[in-house]
Amino acid sequence: MPTRQGEKPKMELIYKIAPAALWRQAQDRGRFDGSAVDLKDGFIHFSTAAQVEETARLHFAGLPDLVLIAVNATKLGADLRFEASRGGALFPHLYAPLPLDSVASVKRIPRGADGGHDFSGLIDAPAS
Repeated sequence: MPTRQGEKPKMELIYKIAPAALWRQAQDRGRFDGSAVDLKDGFIHFSTAAQVEETARLHFAGLPDLVLIAVNATKLGADLRFEASRGGALFPHLYAPLPLDSVASVKRIPRGADGGHDFSGLIDAPAS
């Protein structure tokens, strides 16, 4: 993980949780401009592998038909910044539309028996 705000970590994949319908619209357009919250904030919110489940719990609880978009962070260049957010943790923020050629995978997020989102097997192992 980075030690200073703005510094990129030594990881390759970052994650975006989005409604499947919004992702289909992005595919039709050829790029992902973000959700309503992203557009309001002026950047696309992402999470690291360690942050995804808490992000889902805090911001997507009870929402059905979500996808987990794994993005190759190294393809995003200087528009990707890691900035302090929830509890001072550094979160990846993209200050540009997400180019679809940076997407490594898109997986539906199933619901667990408890009604929460089940991320078992969805988070890709970092490249070594």
